[in-house]
Amino acid sequence: MAVGSELLLGQIANTNGQFISKQLASIGVDVYRHTVVGDNEDRLKIALQEAYERADLVILTGGLGPTKDDLTKETVAAFCGKRLVYDENALHEIEDYFKRHNRVMTPNNKKQAYVIEGCTVLANRHGMAPGMLCELEDGKKLALLPGPPSEMKPMFVNELLPKLLGATEQTEITSRVLHFFGIGESQLETDLLDLIATQTNPTIAPLAGDGEVKLRLTVKHADKNEAARLLDETETLIRKRVGSYLYGYNETTLVKETFLRLQASGLTIASAESLTAGLFSSELAAFAGASHVLKGSVTAYSNELKQQLLQVSSATLASDGAISEACALEMARGVKTLYGSDIAISFTGVAGPGVQEGHEAGTVFLALLLPGGKERVYTLSLSGGRNAVRMRAVKFGYFYLLEELKRSNGSK
Repeated sequence: MAVGSELLLGQIANTNGQFISKQLASIGVDVYRHTVVGDNEDRLKIALQEAYERADLVILTGGLGPTKDDLTKETVAAFCGKRLVYDENALHEIEDYFKRHNRVMTPNNKKQAYVIEGCTVLANRHGMAPGMLCELEDGKKLALLPGPPSEMKPMFVNELLPKLLGATEQTEITSRVLHFFGIGESQLETDLLDLIATQTNPTIAPLAGDGEVKLRLTVKHADKNEAARLLDETETLIRKRVGSYLYGYNETTLVKETFLRLQASGLTIASAESLTAGLFSSELAAFAGASHVLKGSVTAYSNELKQQLLQVSSATLASDGAISEACALEMARGVKTLYGSDIAISFTGVAGPGVQEGHEAGTVFLALLLPGGKERVYTLSLSGGRNAVRMRAVKFGYFYLLEELKRSNGSK
């Protein structure tokens, strides 16, 4: 439970919730709900009562500071029927903090030295407000941690986590994220409906975003080897059905996977970009070592530049148009010759919003020239606004290139 009106106003993001969930998962504690409450005593009491009724452990972050709107420990103390008592050690830590930072300690900072009677005090080595762990008569626990991540994270890891470890089963929650492209979330879910419906351990959760789909497989087991086996078993079942769309795992992207493939194979690439205007090359250039992979890029919006820089023929432009398979192919050939790269890719199409050369917005032609003289041209019909079409075109470019690189290496 994160406490702070600034969170509800959108002034800061609740990154504490993400951190705590990851830490609890690592020791086998299931997190079922996150709550954010403003600096209001009545609303905090209601939220605390609801959380307490459904959970064995409630962790609160924020509201432990010296100002009047810092209400967390007062509200929790009243909820537990406990007094706030002065903690001399906490006061000394606060005084030392001000001395170390050459700051004058104002009287209201002494408020932070009050703790809930009978609780275990969690030392704050990176700030002032101490944390607390309160165990009630029914065995349930309430943990209070400071809001600033620079204070909360080390306190959680060094002070609270060791105390929680003694009260939990030594199981571990392990997740594996599978990344898919070229298939929609609804289609992926349809193809895997029976697996998702009967999931137990591991669980399967579809996640969509940025034109891609992910599946998070989560297993809970005390034995790491058995956990890995269960994840492998579930992944194998998924691969049999939708494996052709799978391109990577966990914290990866299409661009990263493609870059690593190009780097490992020692191949270079050049891009000719019309509607994407350098987006493809810009994504690749973000990686250290890109100069060994990316030879160069040409952004050619006008037909004149397509002819001058990429040697697209006037005959092709007259008969097929700039938005065509033929033009995309000639653009790729031209940039490959210009930079002497092993691979070339080109993009031409209609980003929108209007119709061009008789083609609807979202029409994209993408050409790939590969080692060994192989040439591929793809026709896409993409949805979304102007920038969405451009970004999706680039992603398809990386996906098709990655698939070709995999095939040439004989790998999956």
